[in-house]
Amino acid sequence: MKGQSRKRKRARHNKPQKIEESLQPKHSIKHKKKTQQQKNHVNQSPASSKPPKSSSSNSSSFLDKMRARLAGGHFRMINEKLYTCTGEEALDYFKEDPELFDMYHTGYQEQMLHWPEQPVNIIIKWLKDHSSSLIVADFGCGDARLAKNVKNKVFSFDLVSNDPSVIACDMSNIPLDHSSVDVAVFCLSLMGTNYASYLHEASRVLKTSGWLLIAEVKSRFDPNNGGADPNKFSKAVCELGFTSALKDFSNKMFVLLYFKKKEKQSSKGKEIEWPELKPCMYKRR
Repeated sequence: MKGQSRKRKRARHNKPQKIEESLQPKHSIKHKKKTQQQKNHVNQSPASSKPPKSSSSNSSSFLDKMRARLAGGHFRMINEKLYTCTGEEALDYFKEDPELFDMYHTGYQEQMLHWPEQPVNIIIKWLKDHSSSLIVADFGCGDARLAKNVKNKVFSFDLVSNDPSVIACDMSNIPLDHSSVDVAVFCLSLMGTNYASYLHEASRVLKTSGWLLIAEVKSRFDPNNGGADPNKFSKAVCELGFTSALKDFSNKMFVLLYFKKKEKQSSKGKEIEWPELKPCMYKRR
């Protein structure tokens, strides 16, 4: 009896295997352990192979986007101002803060990147196809791209001068003598409520048989969408003392109008009815 009780005590002290494991076949237990090891490996490997993105790169990208939006907003604000004020008011506006002019032209150049063709290049080609002896007045020259790409003598005018070759002035009062140039150019620069005074000034400085070249945003001459009637505009220019030589509406972004100054000017006193030109407001991109 004592021997049997000792055997029972020893049996109680021995730890029995789990019933579940004892009932499962050996190959099933091994498979479960292997599967668990694979899961652990999968869960650990991505964290070690792909480091987290730098917070500084994310913040710099966000700041760049915000700066671009802010710059675009400033450009549209200045652009609207230039279309809805007189040339004299625009001159004073930039005199108070010349940096606004740089901000405007940076935004303008950004907009031009989206145009498949730029009108200044067509005017450059036109001048190269004619005599290099022709003297040119570029009204609203911007960065004086026209002058830098032709052999002609070019007088470059704009509201602010950031280049020694550019003369800062109001486009209705440029420092040139009467009948002193052969070509007057307005490349996307008929801005302002008194744009007609710019054309009067161009007529003053142009020689007889001189050329007046105008490139403007197409929507400004689309009467179906609030723009001016191009025929009424041409009629007004002709009443100023010009003949219409060519109208080019082939480009989807802008129109090109070519006029030539008459030999005999009409008598002064007749008031010209200038159509209102629709302001060009650029959309947010």
